[in-house]
Amino acid sequence: MALSSHLDELRKKHQSISDAIETAQRAPGIDDIEITRLKKQKLQIKEEITRLSAH
Repeated sequence: MALSSHLDELRKKHQSISDAIETAQRAPGIDDIEITRLKKQKLQIKEEITRLSAH
């Protein structure tokens, strides 16, 4: 997989998780632990995008 297409996929996944976090925060009864898990996953993807973009 080319680096640019891999970065595109990571960006799409990052946006998808961001959308899921927004939806979860608006929904009643959503577990804070689940939101925290999603935020950590989003951060890991962002860090990987940053790392790969630096090359």
